[in-house]
Amino acid sequence: MPEFSKQVISLFQKRAAAEQGGLLSGKDPTEFNEHDPIRLWIIQVGIIICTANLLALGLRKMRQPKVIAEVLGGIILGPTAFGRIPGFTKHIFPQESRPYLSLVATIGLCLFLFLVGLEIDAGVIRRNARLSATVALAGMVVPFGLGAGLAVPIYERFIDPSVKFTHFMLFTGVAYSITAFPVLCRILTELKLLDTTVGIVVLSAGVGNDIIGWVLLALSVALVNAGSGLTALYILLVSVGWTLFILFPVRYGMKWLARKTGSIESGPSVFFMTVTIVILFGSAFFTDIIGVHAIFGAFLAGLVVPREGGLAIAMTEKLEDMVSIIFLPLYFTLSGLSTDLGLLNDGLTWGFTIAIIITAFVGKFGGCIIAARYFAGFNWREASTIGSLMSCKGLVELIVLNVGLTAGILSQRVFSMFVLEALVLTFATTPLVTWLYPPQFRVRIAATGANFNNVADGEASNGKRQEPRSRDGDYKTRFTVVLDKFEHLSGMMALTQLINPSVLVSAWSESEKARQPSTNSVKSFAQKASQVVVEALRVIELSDRVSAVMKSSAAESLLRSDPLLSAFRMFGTLNDIKIVPSLTIVKHDELAFSIVEHARNNDSDMIMLPWLPPLHDPYPEVTHRQRGDQTPNTPAPPTPGIKSPTHNPFDLLFKSSTGAPGSHGPHHHHHQQHHESSASVIHSQFVRAVFSQATTDVALFVDQSQFGSSANSAQHLFLPFFGGPDDRAALELVIQLCENPRVSATVVRLSKRDPDVDDVPEEDEEGKLKIEEINRLTVASAAQGYPDTFYGQHNTETRLQSDTADNIVWAKYAQSSKLKRRDSGAGSSSTSSSVRSRVEFREIGTHVLLHTAVNEAKLYAGLGDDEEGDVEDGDGYVGGRLSLKRSKSSGGVAFKDTGKNEGQEGAPDQDGIAEAVAATPRSPITLTRKLSTRSRTRTSGVGGRPGTHGRLLVVTGRSRRLAVEDHSAELRELMEEYGAVGPEVKKAIGSVASAFVVSGVGDGIVVLQAATGGNVD
Repeated sequence: MPEFSKQVISLFQKRAAAEQGGLLSGKDPTEFNEHDPIRLWIIQVGIIICTANLLALGLRKMRQPKVIAEVLGGIILGPTAFGRIPGFTKHIFPQESRPYLSLVATIGLCLFLFLVGLEIDAGVIRRNARLSATVALAGMVVPFGLGAGLAVPIYERFIDPSVKFTHFMLFTGVAYSITAFPVLCRILTELKLLDTTVGIVVLSAGVGNDIIGWVLLALSVALVNAGSGLTALYILLVSVGWTLFILFPVRYGMKWLARKTGSIESGPSVFFMTVTIVILFGSAFFTDIIGVHAIFGAFLAGLVVPREGGLAIAMTEKLEDMVSIIFLPLYFTLSGLSTDLGLLNDGLTWGFTIAIIITAFVGKFGGCIIAARYFAGFNWREASTIGSLMSCKGLVELIVLNVGLTAGILSQRVFSMFVLEALVLTFATTPLVTWLYPPQFRVRIAATGANFNNVADGEASNGKRQEPRSRDGDYKTRFTVVLDKFEHLSGMMALTQLINPSVLVSAWSESEKARQPSTNSVKSFAQKASQVVVEALRVIELSDRVSAVMKSSAAESLLRSDPLLSAFRMFGTLNDIKIVPSLTIVKHDELAFSIVEHARNNDSDMIMLPWLPPLHDPYPEVTHRQRGDQTPNTPAPPTPGIKSPTHNPFDLLFKSSTGAPGSHGPHHHHHQQHHESSASVIHSQFVRAVFSQATTDVALFVDQSQFGSSANSAQHLFLPFFGGPDDRAALELVIQLCENPRVSATVVRLSKRDPDVDDVPEEDEEGKLKIEEINRLTVASAAQGYPDTFYGQHNTETRLQSDTADNIVWAKYAQSSKLKRRDSGAGSSSTSSSVRSRVEFREIGTHVLLHTAVNEAKLYAGLGDDEEGDVEDGDGYVGGRLSLKRSKSSGGVAFKDTGKNEGQEGAPDQDGIAEAVAATPRSPITLTRKLSTRSRTRTSGVGGRPGTHGRLLVVTGRSRRLAVEDHSAELRELMEEYGAVGPEVKKAIGSVASAFVVSGVGDGIVVLQAATGGNVD
């Protein structure tokens, strides 16, 4: 009985589990435990990833591929640098933990070789076999021979005699002759060489070189693992049989399965991905057990995945992030841990290292340049570029070297010598190609294939105009529409619809036909419709992902299958617009340059950009802080004339936390706003970069439409004209858009006057100079790398010239509008008379320019003041009177509207007013008007808009140069009333457009900048 009691007590005394060695129990977290290696593995992975990415940040500025940062990170963490710190290797990378790292790295290497197989397109070789075959063959044979020759002295001095010379020679020749195809693709994409003759040949030769290199590596491993020559022959025959089995039966089976599961049409299904992964590791397992490395089987599995429907790209997108973030850095760190540059400690070793670098480069460069020059027919510059690109080694040679080190063929000293050679040649590729093959010498491929007789980039224009392109008064016929995201598509469609003259032929109203009995106008419009061309430029940002590089390589198929381009092409087909699609895939820093260069090369009259749309809040809480008796923290009901809910592209993105509509405190939705602001600031800087570099007119469309917008297809344009080249360009555009019979416009010229017309003080010359100084240059951005538009210094002469140009263009359209309407009424069928009959011109003098412009726009947006009674503000809006006053010194004419509705007896003759304004010398003029339903009769449309006008679009100049007036103080008042926007917005679109953005007036805003002569070289 006592024994039983002791057993029962002992059950409760035993520990439930063994000591886990936690940090709180005083254990070292870096202590390796073979039964629980995850802790140390996580520490190792964290250090490796952080080191590689920190190095990549600096090397990216030098346009170097990420593989260099990963290899350098491994070398730094190895015995060359950190390994010399006492205890670092023992605690972080102990020898007993490396098998676990090696297992994960080998799995990642198999996945990477599978992605390399996905990236290779055999069709590229077939299409360009004639030119690329000789380059690929020469790029293999010549360096292999040099490598075999140099292997003799290296073997005698540095290799253990137990290693057979033939094995070492074979590995040395393969390391010399290999070309890093994945790194090569990346360099070609970043340097924008994929659509050049050189890029196509290098890509094709690189594919063939890579395939032959892997076959030679498999043969080398087979010879090393074989005990005799007969065994090596058996391994080789089995490898060939397995390759044929994968390339034919398995390939056809994969294509059948992809169609059966709908993976080609809808992307890879879960079942298809499962089968693919099983084939991947199954093939790797088989090639490993027959004596060939597992990576060869993974490479074969990647070759047989169908390429139809972008399936290979979709599969790459699913796998590449884990491979590039975790697996590859682990593999290269293991390579770095085996690299000890400290072993290169004598002159003889360094002499052989330099010899390896020189012979490896000369072999590749010399073999390819001779083949390209004498067999493919390239000139010396192009042939030199081909040789430089083919000498890129990258990670493929490192894989070969690691296989040789694992097999015991290479010693650690020789391994370090070859790793340094691979780094130097890969690092030198980009700067050498940039120097040998600058953009002005590049030759683009023909549309029908690689016939290489096209002109070089810098010679296409035959010395034609490179100066700023601006055709004042001419009909614009070529437009470059930038398409980057689906959210922007609707805005670009709306703007493209406005510039489409073909609608005039097909949808000409009966009233217009009755007014224009002849067919001259219809013929003119038909001719213009045939001339208008819209270049739909699809912009894709080039990321660090392999799939982005694959998309660049498959640009032709992407042009046909891209959903955004397909939707825009269908829009053009339905509206009889000639759409010419094109594609550019570049890094974010080069997006603006690429757009400007495309517009210049295609002789575009205007670049049309979209703005990032807002996030919609279905239940907004609208508050309004007004000037007056309300405190800043007191919510007020929506002010009449303000849209509710406000659809403002910058409300959620740039509104300040306090005082902004919908905010309840200084930290309301702080994190969400910070994220959105960061994203849109980047887009704002991109827009400003286009403005800065453009050599043609630029139109930025800010979409402010909302769900309750009018269903009327008619458009009414409102242009506040302040003066300057941007406003003149906006006026020319408005006149052209009004050729569409469903588009009307109101152009209001706003001039500055003092509050009291009768007491006009002399202008402060010092204050005027200060205003001109403020408007002369734009403020530099806080973000580095995004310069704002620079227009140069302006003097009195340029200012007078701009003022004269303003008066001329205003007289051209406004003062002749009455004559044109009379000519039209008399039976003239001219196009200009019909256009200007739909354009209303007015002049207003006021001391609150932006407030007046916003209030006038509200009049046409159906957002005017609906309250009756006399109201007076600081701008002379008094009761129901419409008065035209002149200062006493000018002596003049006054017209007065007693408040009667239009059409009643006693109403002023509007044409008479226009004549009086035109005939009167320039002086301070005040045109006051009450925004009331009594002052004019309206027909309500959807959403309270006047049905006669339709949707309201505000057209304004960016006005960042030659602006006489400084709107900063008044814009601050508007932001206090409606809510603030960030400084990036004001820099991007200017003060006038910012006023309409904060007030939420209009369904859209078109911001124009005239050609500035930016530097695109």
